[in-house]
This record gives sequence, structure tokens and C-alpha cells, in this order.
Amino acid sequence: MNNENLNKYEPAQTGNTDRKKPSAIQPLLFALTLIGGMFIGTNLGDKNLLQVKAATEENPNKLVSLIDFIEDNYVDSINKKELIEDAIQSVLQNLDPHSYYMKAEDMESEKEKMKGEFSGVGIEFLILRDSLMVVKTVAEGPASNAGLKSGDRIIKVENEEISGKELNGEKAQKLLKGKKGSDVHVTVLRPGEKSPLDFTITRGSIPLESVPSAFMINDSVGYIKVERFAETTYDEFREETEKLADKGCKKLMLDLRGNGGGLMNQAAQMVEEFLPEDRTIVMTKGVHTGEDVIRSSKKGKFRDMDVIVLIDQNSASASEIVAGALQDWDRSITVGRRSFGKGLVQHEMELADNSALRLTVARYYTPTGRCIQKPYGDSIDYTNDFHQRLVSGELTSADSIHFPDSLKYKTPGGRTVYGGGGITPDVFVPLDSIYFSGLLSEIAYSGLIRDYCFNYLDAHRKEISKFEDQDEFISKFNVGEDMVNALVKMAEEEKIKVNKSILKKIMPQLKTRIKAQMARNLYDDNAMFRVLLESDQDFKKALQVAHDFKVYAGIPVQK
Repeated sequence: MNNENLNKYEPAQTGNTDRKKPSAIQPLLFALTLIGGMFIGTNLGDKNLLQVKAATEENPNKLVSLIDFIEDNYVDSINKKELIEDAIQSVLQNLDPHSYYMKAEDMESEKEKMKGEFSGVGIEFLILRDSLMVVKTVAEGPASNAGLKSGDRIIKVENEEISGKELNGEKAQKLLKGKKGSDVHVTVLRPGEKSPLDFTITRGSIPLESVPSAFMINDSVGYIKVERFAETTYDEFREETEKLADKGCKKLMLDLRGNGGGLMNQAAQMVEEFLPEDRTIVMTKGVHTGEDVIRSSKKGKFRDMDVIVLIDQNSASASEIVAGALQDWDRSITVGRRSFGKGLVQHEMELADNSALRLTVARYYTPTGRCIQKPYGDSIDYTNDFHQRLVSGELTSADSIHFPDSLKYKTPGGRTVYGGGGITPDVFVPLDSIYFSGLLSEIAYSGLIRDYCFNYLDAHRKEISKFEDQDEFISKFNVGEDMVNALVKMAEEEKIKVNKSILKKIMPQLKTRIKAQMARNLYDDNAMFRVLLESDQDFKKALQVAHDFKVYAGIPVQK
């Protein structure tokens, strides 16, 4: 079963092909995947910073001469474009872990992510039994307005049949995405309808939300999830936080777990809302860029809120700017595990063929002067960071974490914070041992939970429709062992070996993930996160911290 069959609102949910991370409901967000796809702290404001110098006697262009010589003289024919791209990648990977090259075909999806929207029809689909199935439509989006519904099977696009073994997510995306305002004609089979239905969908702008969830946990504590820092993130964050404030939010739980970063200015604007005027948010330093300090330019609207920041080993870059600044100014209590430690600033240079390189030009420093970047170099296995933290015990025991005095810093309020790479939380929460289950991760990564939930909901729509809203569904719908057993049967059909004793241990997690996926399909990401958080140990600890905020702070938190 192809794990690429689910495509959220058409675009493939991948970053650049060289570096990437996975989706919200998957259980493992390991550092190896983070190296692959995080939006690594990109500052795209100054494209004139990077310039290619013309060849001179002092600066001979040996690389061009070498490639031309190979092309003219090599024993076999070569692909010059591929040779050049390989050479560029080789040069960059020897500089630091986060300077990288992006091929032209990868740039479009990257730009869409940074922009926070794309042009399409607004459906989430999966390829099931060689058919394109509509999982859900974007509320008030083009497909929804045209009349498409969850459960529809699209059999034709522009009168071309698209079902069959040759159908894949990439082909479906190319057929459905297109210029804003253009029309696409689709034919669908709908359960309960005897004949196919024809629809004309006018493509429009589809948001790629970076703040998928925000809700009140109780009368005074609010929760907000930020998945990335794109061009729309600050606006999304401010709008959702204002809604929470109107509902009585006095303490805000800001969840940055698994957030690989993005645009620095968006992170800085978010931090500014929690600070008084004229406070340092982040500093950058580089040999050619000099020192630059970003400071708050106004009194933040949410500076009276108590803030609890959730981070983990996959929170990186812009996430670390937010967590570090709020921690350094005694504005938050940080909960979780030490963040990734990505504190290198990239500037982008777009090349003539629409490819681009992102070159590290500076380092990030928190307001107390802590360097966010963890060590790297020839003697350090940078890409195996998660395993090293696991072996050292850092992810499972607070007693395994030690810092020399040189890495200790003091906040204005007198709290001790730590340098050395990443942001160390004030309150440590060990990684739940359930996440080390190979069976749980194998089932989750396979896409089987998604496929099972779609089939179940498709067969029980009348039964499910009795729930008035997500509140009633979350409180009353129970996933039975018979449902888990049906999922396990699908796993076994896909040649996944199921150990019965391990299955018993992960049964509660499988039930939670089934219910969360169903909540998302029926309602939205908010419903999904509400279900997932019920068994989330990090979240439970953060909620405890929220209730006893001053006790955990140990000092009056500055506002």
C-alpha cells in the first residue's frame, strides 16, 4: 500500500527532496526526518546578499572549466545538468548541515508552503482500490461549493478516466491543480446514487494552514498548535489567540512540538505579542552579515497571558527562536525535551533555471546570548542525533542531562537556562515508551489507519450522523477491540508481522489514533488534536504546569 496516496488538499506533503519531516498524526517525529524536511530558519529578505563573482586570475572558475572538460572528453556521454547539480550539492554539504541546493522541480512546493496557499480545488483524497476517493473537502472551498462530498469517487477528470493501477497521487495532483479561476470538470460516483454525477469546479486559493488547532481546554487555559512558520503564520496565530482571549484565556499552551521552523520574521512577530516594548527577541551574527538584533517595537497584546511552551527533539529553528526568547525573558515555562538545535540562518539565491540554493550566512542567538546551534563537524554524527540522545538517556531521564558551568546563563528574573545547542525545557517530560514500539510505528506509517477509517466511515455514515457535533462524537464514540482487530487484519494482509503481546500493549494507542483520524475526517484538525491530546503525556504535564504556573516558575514571571 502506497504511503503517498493521501494528499492533503492536493499538494504532496513533502518538503524539499533533500531534507524532510512527517505529518501530525504519525507517532514518530525522529531527528533523521527533521534533517530531511524542516523549514530551516530561512530569512528570504535579502536576495542581493549572494552574488556570483566573475572569474578572474585570483578567482579562476575551476568548476566550470572542469565540467566543460569532462563533457568534451569523457569516454561516455554525460548529463551535464545532473553533473552540475551533484557538484553544487557536494560543495554545500561540506560547509554545514543546513546549506543546501533545491532543484527547480522542488521549488514550487516549497514556495507554496512558505506562502501558505496554493491554487486548486480544495479536496483531501486518497488512492484506494485504484480509485481516487474524496476524504474531505475544504469548508467553503471550490470543491465543496461545487457540491463534492466526502465519500465521492472521482472516476473522470476532463472526461478522461483516471481509475486503474496507473493512478497515483502525483498524477491526481497534476489533474486537479491549476491556475486560479480556471475550471476543471469531474465525474464522480456517489454512494446511494445510481448514475455518475458531473461537476464543474472553479479552482481557487486553498490555504495551507500553519495553525491547525486552537481551543479552550477549560475556562482559563487555551491551547494553540503551530506546525510551521510560513508567510501567514503570525496572522493565523494572532487571530486564533484573540479568539481564545475573548473566551477567557489567561494561560496559553503554545505547542511547538515537531515544528521544524520557517520564516524568522514570523517567529519574531509572534514573540513580540508577549513582550513589552524594546526587548531583544533574537540576535544573528555572521562574518559577512555582522551582528543584527531584532527587538520588540510595541507592547504585546498578550503580554499579560501566562505562557506554557511545549517543545520536543524535533522543534527547530524558528520554533527555537520563540521558545528561547520567551524563556530568556521569564515569560514562559517550557515543557518537554531539548529542542533540535538548529541555529543557522539561511539566505536564498534563486538561479536562472528556477532552482535555488540556501546558504548559511549567520547564527541565531537568544536574548541572553545562548547560541541555538548544536555542534557539528567531521567528528560529529549530526544526522544520528536522535539515536545518540536515546542512548545517552537524554530522552528518557532528566538525570542523564548535565551541563558545564560555561553553558549556564541567567535570565533577568534569576532563572538558570542552558546553552550548548537547542532549548532545554524548564520542566522535563520523558519520551513515552510506547513510541518505541516498532509495530505501532509500522502500522501508523503504512497509512492503514487512514484507509481503515475511510472505509469504516463510508460504511457507517448513517450511524455516525447521529452525533450532533464534535463534542458529542469525542465524548460518546468509542473504538472497540473489534475495530482494532479489523485494522490488524489489514496490517497482516500487508505482510506486517503482528506480535500479540505487543499488540495488547499498544491497543490504547491504536484506539486513540483510529478515533483521532475519524474525528479529523468528520470535522477538522481541531477535533483530531483534542482526541490525541487525551493520552498525550507532554500535554498532561503542561496542563499541570498551567494550573500551578507560579509554583513551577519559582519566581514572579516578568510581563
